Amino acid sequence: MKTYSTKKTDIRRKWHLIDAKGLILGRMASNIAQLLIGKNKVYYCSNLDCGDWVIVINAADIQVTGRKESQKKYRWHTGYPGGFRELTFKQMMDKDPAKVIQLAVSGMLPKNKLRAKRLARLRIYAGEEHGYEDKFKKKSESKNSPKSKVKN
Repeated sequence: MKTYSTKKTDIRRKWHLIDAKGLILGRMASNIAQLLIGKNKVYYCSNLDCGDWVIVINAADIQVTGRKESQKKYRWHTGYPGGFRELTFKQMMDKDPAKVIQLAVSGMLPKNKLRAKRLARLRIYAGEEHGYEDKFKKKSESKNSPKSKVKN
């Protein structure tokens, strides 16, 4: 019995479009992390970047459960004396909803050298408009193509 090692040439990347309208932040972020890592693929290998491209639209319409909207805090330090900063989830959503999803997905990815490459394949948009329509039209056109319709 031979063992099979995945090579970089074996990796095939797909495009996924996720509409975040009404979705829960944590559950959505864990699904996005799975797609970026590539754990859903047969040839998954932990030392190679096997993940797919992920486009998230309607980031401004995500939800959180419980009282996280007012209680969840985002904290960081600028590096200067007195530079401690803190924003609630609601303030962060008003400022930059894409940053909320990016931080959630980043926290769910493994902390290794592949993390930045995986996050680079994540595109987040606050509204419905995105510049990757051509990646998703091919699939829908092939299903509705005139060749597949039955003639009477």
